[in-house]
Amino acid sequence: MTWPIRSQRTVYENPWIRVTEDAVVRPDGSDGIYGVVELRNVAVFVVAVTDDDEIVLVTLDRHTVGESIELPAGGTDGDDPLVAAQRELLEETGLEATHWREVGRMDALNGICRASEVVFVATGLRPSPHAGHDAAEEGIRHVRTVPWAEVMRMLRGGEIRDGETVAALMFASLELGRIG
Repeated sequence: MTWPIRSQRTVYENPWIRVTEDAVVRPDGSDGIYGVVELRNVAVFVVAVTDDDEIVLVTLDRHTVGESIELPAGGTDGDDPLVAAQRELLEETGLEATHWREVGRMDALNGICRASEVVFVATGLRPSPHAGHDAAEEGIRHVRTVPWAEVMRMLRGGEIRDGETVAALMFASLELGRIG
């Protein structure tokens, strides 16, 4: 069931997002105003697993929250999600992967956003001959590999706080038999 929209106006947009103000009918029948952020393209998240069973993490500076430890990720820019995931892994880490599996789809911040996301597990990692990645442009300060147990400790300890990274790691954990 969706909330009927009586009217909608765009209050802001750029190449990546659009923000609308929707005049809606709430589930109880009353009128309301709802602000919605729409991502223009699907986002992708890459759980890159090394041959030593470690996860590739990036540390970057986010305008909104400051330092953040995350998985390689980004927008599809209209590309097929797999193509975009391969591009993001290369751009953010300088790595390529031999094997790719889509392991989940999710919606980010669905209380205020329309933001579809696709999660991939990538294995068979190797440095790319096309490496010249865009880490500085992305605000990435550090790329590292971290054992699964340490990643779980980082989650528990609040070092990894990005909700999409947490959710993507859950999909990967389920896919790889880390949890039942």
